[in-house]
Amino acid sequence: MSGHTVMPAHAPARSLSRAARELGLKRSEFDLAVNLGRIRTVPDEGGGGRRVACAEIDRLLRSPGFPETLADSVQAVGTTEGAQIVGVPPARFTRLAKVGLVVPVKFYLNRYRAVVWLYLAEELRQFAHDGNNAFLLTGRTPDWIRGQLAAGQDLRPRNWRGRHLGLLLRQAEGPWQQAGALAAFLDPAQVAEIVSDPYERSHLNRFRPAPPAHGVPGSPAAQLVEKITTADGADEIGWLRSDLARALDEARTHQPAPRPANIATPTPFPAQATPSEADPAVVTASASAPQTGTAPVPVVTPAPTSVERVSTPDERRNSRGGLLGWLRRRGA
Repeated sequence: MSGHTVMPAHAPARSLSRAARELGLKRSEFDLAVNLGRIRTVPDEGGGGRRVACAEIDRLLRSPGFPETLADSVQAVGTTEGAQIVGVPPARFTRLAKVGLVVPVKFYLNRYRAVVWLYLAEELRQFAHDGNNAFLLTGRTPDWIRGQLAAGQDLRPRNWRGRHLGLLLRQAEGPWQQAGALAAFLDPAQVAEIVSDPYERSHLNRFRPAPPAHGVPGSPAAQLVEKITTADGADEIGWLRSDLARALDEARTHQPAPRPANIATPTPFPAQATPSEADPAVVTASASAPQTGTAPVPVVTPAPTSVERVSTPDERRNSRGGLLGWLRRRGA
């Protein structure tokens, strides 16, 4: 179920902070509940972001087992507590997470800039109670897990990206929002190869979700978060690029990106641009990627303007003499 929904116009609604208080949730728990689709939000008619309809709050308040059921469904735990829920040592729990058997739902950086992964306690309990997983929890670690760990595999960042992308796509309200969600996990150079038109790229960036905020832009913490949130495997990059290209085709059909009236939509197969005409934002684009360009902008030559002629010294003397002569004749 999507975390967003459409309600009748003028339906009473609460701000996100107030809704969290009324539901007895911390703001981090509330935001996670929205992302997971447990709490539905509506657009603010005044353009102030998202709100929660009073009817949605009433639905949750009347749901069976409230508030424990809602709070338990969004409880996120770290490695130590997660290991206790599953019934294994923390080191074994970390190994299970690295090979993708348990998937993180969020992360943060501690004061030492170490990544702390969080997992849904509800999912861990289900994993532990599944009899098919019993051989993973006791005894010797299977050879296939040991082999992947020896090769340095750590699927936690990728699995978080895949999970978070699914949440963003479920919340998307149109083709451009879907394209923006896909672009959020690609390097800007990859996006520029697919969206070479600067007007489309600018429009796409309006719908590109911001990464989790950690530190000022350019700081070591922000760079680490950028690394976690950007696809790095060739296969992952490949399917993200493919899905983004399809989403853009649908978005263009649904509603083309706005552009100035005198700028035409790029043709499918433009002529090769010279280096001086190339878009500076796609300098790092791969030469093997399909290229699309913008229609040339007409150069308007300014109309000639009159230039004041500078008189010569002789002309200035004659002019003064003529004026003095006229004055002498007038006084005579």
